[in-house]
Amino acid sequence: MIYTIRKIEAKDNAAMAQIIRKIFDELNAPKEGTAYADPFLDRLSEVYLNQNEKYFVVEINGEIKGGAGIAPLANDDSGICELQKMYFAPEIRGFGIAQEVMRHCLEFAKQAGFKKCYLETLPYMEAAQKLYRKFDFEYIDAPIGDTGHSSCHVFMLRDLE
Repeated sequence: MIYTIRKIEAKDNAAMAQIIRKIFDELNAPKEGTAYADPFLDRLSEVYLNQNEKYFVVEINGEIKGGAGIAPLANDDSGICELQKMYFAPEIRGFGIAQEVMRHCLEFAKQAGFKKCYLETLPYMEAAQKLYRKFDFEYIDAPIGDTGHSSCHVFMLRDLE
């Protein structure tokens, strides 16, 4: 499978929002208190503009099939970033593409000077948690920062140094 991983552009916004919403529907996941309800979901390219934040998309044959981003953790100034909105269309799962996107995200986070990377997910997103553990994320007991994702009850953290 030939694909490109690149920074999100305005033309990608609708496709990425649709992928995220479809996955929530697929999993019958809560809409409130998750990425589904984020007010900027339809304009992700406008969110990741500062030099210490970036959203990567996967493009295959001109179509967006998934992505993930890194941004500073809201209301935290201890050098922690957050892995955000890591979602992939079902047809590209199982090919190692998510691992490649994760590598891009973590490398960017290190280059941006972050010391740790944090994420939140839903308990039944087991495949995602398996990927996170593979990349040395460890479970922590409580949320940090202020993500606004009150329905996500799995918290993980990874050192970047």
